[in-house]
Amino acid sequence: MTVRRLLAETGARELAEWRAYEQMSGPLGGARGDVQAALVAAAIAAVNTPKGKRPPSVSDFMPRWDRTRVRKTPEELFRLAMAANASLGGTVNTTTP
Repeated sequence: MTVRRLLAETGARELAEWRAYEQMSGPLGGARGDVQAALVAAAIAAVNTPKGKRPPSVSDFMPRWDRTRVRKTPEELFRLAMAANASLGGTVNTTTP
């Protein structure tokens, strides 16, 4: 389901209920897998850490998807989006309704 469709078919109350559920049960979707993988990696690192040295924490193994070191200009982002659109066989509608 697309985000647009989700927002059109789901009320604010239900979205709030899902948010509360996620806060109680942990992240849903891909984020949950990232946490699980980080837990395993941290456990493996902990048993292989020399005595007297602090083992890495779970957060040390969490991917940081939102930290982009190279910032792109809006023009660069637009060119990338147009290239992706073209590579997928998309078209650009230049007329306005």
